[in-house]
Amino acid sequence: MMTIGFHTDAFNSANWPFVKCLEWAQRNGLNRIECGVVDGLSYMQGLGYSPHLSLLDDPVLVRRQMDKYGVSFSQIDAAYPLSGEDGPSRGVPYVQKAIAWAALAGSPCVDTTDGLYRPEGFSDLEALAAMKRTYQQILRVAEAHRVIVNIEPHGYFTTNPDTLAEMLAFVESPFLRMNMDTGNTFIAGREPAEFLRRFLGKVSHVHVKDVSESLANAIRGGSTGIALSHCALGDGVNAGGIRACLKLLHEAGYTGNLSIECEGQAGPMIEKSLAWLRQALAEVEQPAPAKTAPPPVPRPVALRPAPAAVPKPAKPAAKKRRA
Repeated sequence: MMTIGFHTDAFNSANWPFVKCLEWAQRNGLNRIECGVVDGLSYMQGLGYSPHLSLLDDPVLVRRQMDKYGVSFSQIDAAYPLSGEDGPSRGVPYVQKAIAWAALAGSPCVDTTDGLYRPEGFSDLEALAAMKRTYQQILRVAEAHRVIVNIEPHGYFTTNPDTLAEMLAFVESPFLRMNMDTGNTFIAGREPAEFLRRFLGKVSHVHVKDVSESLANAIRGGSTGIALSHCALGDGVNAGGIRACLKLLHEAGYTGNLSIECEGQAGPMIEKSLAWLRQALAEVEQPAPAKTAPPPVPRPVALRPAPAAVPKPAKPAAKKRRA
């Protein structure tokens, strides 16, 4: 069965520290969490106003802290855009550090992606060739630590199924997989279920997000990703697409994590999303009622005619005695 978790960016606007996200997960019966990492420090983290972590945080101590709440990582988000000019110089070392950190923190996956726009000064072929070298370097580290590197549809190349397929073939490795995103594919003008169908065998993690009608009307087909959805799951125009994706994942035997991505409003919106996703998933995963055969129709029994009565033999006449 699939598991449900959430991305801690749901609490960006609430300025929650990471530990408060753990408390919320425990309170709501969730044992999976996805978190972004920063290569360095920020004053927001230092003051306890950020729900994300630093690569300077000791990963083993983080894992022990999470164990107290019965929570583990489903994925570490290190989605620095790798298609730009600084992909090799900044993106590669950042993702490599995130992979080594994730291995010690107990996270099975690290998320990556490309940039939102076509990189300036590069043809598509040149950018793809550069990204291939980038992913080759990243996968060497991933294979050493046995951590999956996911590619998320979020940008110019990754929301195009043909170029995404090319990227997923950059390295022939079981550690290069896909993070499906229902919201990004929808806002890019794709049908999420049809997009997912092509890559079902590659999916190891899923971002679940809906899209409000106003946002869809404003930018669908003209953008490639959503920073954070301000729409509860089930309240937007992508609810049907999410249900269709859940059905496909179930039929394919997917047992990975579904990570909710939406504005949390310090709880209410993400709690509404969680209730909707639990119900939608239960409807998909519940076994179909067994079909019972109708009772057999009794066949009419042909009645045999009663046998003719056999006459009893007459008693012999009594003999007369002599006088």
